[in-house]
Amino acid sequence: MDRIDARTIDEAECVASVLLAILFAHLLHASNVSWAAFSGYMVMRGHAAETMMRGALRIVGTVAGGVLALAATPWLLPFWPAQALALALVGTASLYGAIAAKRAYAWLFFGLTFVMVVLDKVAHPLNPLAGFVETRVLEVVAGTVACMIVSLASTLTLRRRWPAARARPPQGGWSPPALRHAAQGAVALVILSALDTHCEMPALAQSAITVMAVMLVPVTSLGATGFGLVNRRILYRFLGCAAGAALAAGFVLAARGSAPVLILGTIVGVALGRHIENGGTRFAYVGTQFVLAILIILVPDSYAHAHLGPAWERLAGIFIGMAVLEPVLLLWHFADPGRVAKVEPENSELGDL
Repeated sequence: MDRIDARTIDEAECVASVLLAILFAHLLHASNVSWAAFSGYMVMRGHAAETMMRGALRIVGTVAGGVLALAATPWLLPFWPAQALALALVGTASLYGAIAAKRAYAWLFFGLTFVMVVLDKVAHPLNPLAGFVETRVLEVVAGTVACMIVSLASTLTLRRRWPAARARPPQGGWSPPALRHAAQGAVALVILSALDTHCEMPALAQSAITVMAVMLVPVTSLGATGFGLVNRRILYRFLGCAAGAALAAGFVLAARGSAPVLILGTIVGVALGRHIENGGTRFAYVGTQFVLAILIILVPDSYAHAHLGPAWERLAGIFIGMAVLEPVLLLWHFADPGRVAKVEPENSELGDL
């Protein structure tokens, strides 16, 4: 009996893409190799045409957001109200585009990169701005190109026997509920920035990523608020990250600095997370977050000098982002007397980071 199917091939493609992305990131001297690895994971789709489009949109959005941040950040940092206004405007526009626009993935990374660059500069004012933008672009390019190479190679070989169906592209269109929903995420971004002015927040940019990630819900599922759906994503992000961190910690203890053991843990974690994601259940999002934690912990920026400090800091940033967003969701939800929370199955093609 043939135990190999299209789902198995997809899991193998993701593992190969992540490993190649790590290699490319090291060759390009990127400063956050796990972000390149996660790009290699998230861009992958079963059909090569989808992978190519998704990769191109990720790169275009990253470059556009980075260029805007490079031009605007020096004007925003000295004056917090200007910084807050910029985060609110770009956050709302990009989240709305990521939920309701036809080229949603580019919109997501346009706003995401802008927010990451601005908040990273806030947290590390002495770090060169241009260098941070450059490494963000390098990481995305490394992961995306690796994914494209693997997808094309698989299309010419394995996918001839185990083809994948192509998903329906998003249609786009005006949506007032999506605009209201995006504004909630933007409010949380502003609060994160405000909190950092009073106390030093660990991994501030990672907290912002979490806010934007969990706010990505299908526009067809939005009523007056997306309270129920977003809280479900928050729960699944927590469970996935906690489970991934537990497995990764086991490999870290077993590795004792051994790069081959860390790489083995990465392979196992990526394959297992993708298997959960492809399971066709409502818990698919847990698998994505499981892989995120695996890559954050087991993919150091240097295998020769691997240590867990940055990984735990990034995980802390994820949990802080969820903690800041939740009060915003609660207040918005209960302040709206006409609130309706539609609950539909999540559309996995909406995407994540």
